[in-house]
Amino acid sequence: MSGLLAQVDPAVIAEGVNLMWVAVACFLIFFMHAGFAMLEAGQVRAKNVANQLTKNLLTWSVGIVAYFFVGFGVEAITGGLTGGGSYSLGALTAAMTASDGAWVNSWLFGAVFAMTAATIVSGAVAGRAKLRAYVGYTVLLSAIIYPVVVGFTWAGGFLAGLGFHDFAGGMIVHGMGGIAGLTAAYVLGPRLDRYAEDGSTNVIPGHSLTFAVLGTLVLAFGWYGFNVGTTATVFAVDNGELVLDGYAVVGRVALATTVGMACGAIGSSIASIAVNGKVDTLYVANGLLAGLVAVTGIADVVTWWGAMLVALLAGLQLPFVFEFVSDTLKIDDVCAVFPVHGSAGVLGVLALPFVHVNGFSMSLLVAQIVGVAVITVWTVAATAVVFGAFKAAGQARVTPEHEREGLDVSEHGVDTYPEFGKPMAADGGNAGVRADGGEEEGSEIKMVTAVVRPEKLGAVKSALAEVGAPSLTVTNVSGRGSQPAKKGQWRGEEYVVDLHQKVKVECVVADVPAGEVADAIREAASTGEPGDGKVFIMPVEDALQVRTGDVGPEAV
Repeated sequence: MSGLLAQVDPAVIAEGVNLMWVAVACFLIFFMHAGFAMLEAGQVRAKNVANQLTKNLLTWSVGIVAYFFVGFGVEAITGGLTGGGSYSLGALTAAMTASDGAWVNSWLFGAVFAMTAATIVSGAVAGRAKLRAYVGYTVLLSAIIYPVVVGFTWAGGFLAGLGFHDFAGGMIVHGMGGIAGLTAAYVLGPRLDRYAEDGSTNVIPGHSLTFAVLGTLVLAFGWYGFNVGTTATVFAVDNGELVLDGYAVVGRVALATTVGMACGAIGSSIASIAVNGKVDTLYVANGLLAGLVAVTGIADVVTWWGAMLVALLAGLQLPFVFEFVSDTLKIDDVCAVFPVHGSAGVLGVLALPFVHVNGFSMSLLVAQIVGVAVITVWTVAATAVVFGAFKAAGQARVTPEHEREGLDVSEHGVDTYPEFGKPMAADGGNAGVRADGGEEEGSEIKMVTAVVRPEKLGAVKSALAEVGAPSLTVTNVSGRGSQPAKKGQWRGEEYVVDLHQKVKVECVVADVPAGEVADAIREAASTGEPGDGKVFIMPVEDALQVRTGDVGPEAV
């Protein structure tokens, strides 16, 4: 075996392993988009879920194409132009003429990072941005805005020459995306009803905490590709022998990533208790991500205690920064992208000189400050120009009518949740039940209307079928009566729930006594607690069946 291995070129082994490692890391980073989709969909209203999912799909689709044809080349040109190196307009076609291996370890690796920066913005502008405006911005971000930042830094630009350090994109990707999202949200303005006339903040809860938390965990899993995968070269060849290259720091990076997510969640939990007196679930999820963002830029050179401390601080700042942005600045950052990605990314890279394995460095601190300032100014200016242009053209956000209707319907013509999802009541055992009308001449037509708990709908349907009145109409409603109001929290903000979700069941009968129908509903819907609902019986003057033209009881 040793003789066989001796005949293998070490450079071939190194290249093969390195390509495989980078490819796997890219696949993990791509899977983060599933996490972003779930996280963002969970934090928006039910009427905007399809819109958010569509934006996530199109972010990848249009962004990848824009990055392939333009963005990849802009990085190289910007790096050479600002860093004193060589550059050529021919770089614009580099992705099209690259070698097979370069398509993985250069173009694809850069593309998945670019798409991560792009998709962060969608969460900040959720619920009111026009799809065309968001897609247009995504094209420009992927082709120019983000590539210019990479050119300044990773591609050898002037910030790289200054000594700016960002290992896996804590500032270049996440900080830039969070700042872009905050800027876009400011230009667009808040969602309708987000702020009252007196300036107070109205809470608009998202539709699924479950989605948000599961999306967080998917993101955390993919983050190992993001951070650990940035140790892109496993092997190098030195004097004809294989040696570890970038992979030499993989243990430190993996440790920082793991303790980063843990300490971020702990920090946000502590801050949540301090602010609200409770551990807010969404803050814990957001804090876990903030901790990951904070260590992303420093994971390769941070001490173990430094990674924990920086991530803890990133989690602690989260509720305070979110409330400052929301309540003081009045910027409606729907998915908290700035405190999770923006301020946490800035915090991480600025903290590096204090937690570096080689000790404090003033020159590094200066480089980090300048880098953060340059990236921030460029991102804010470019984003404001793009969304400002869409706003001036009247194409930045949907109309108030469409916003109230929901972007799923107005922008896509779909309903994400078209059904109640409740069990069907009638089964084969009720196949022989008589029709509820038309058999007793001259009988009086009555409308029985009941407002009951949604979870009792199945039992009510079964009860109506048993008394011979299976025909009914069901509507989702909300209202208040004797059921007491409740207080809820969404990302630490308290709100009052005094309109409770119910279903309204309407049943028109002619030959079935309305009293029997009402009693059947009462027995099926009762829990013995306030909020069970009410049943109303009203006379119906006449009825007309559309298909046959029958009138009166026969129509029923």
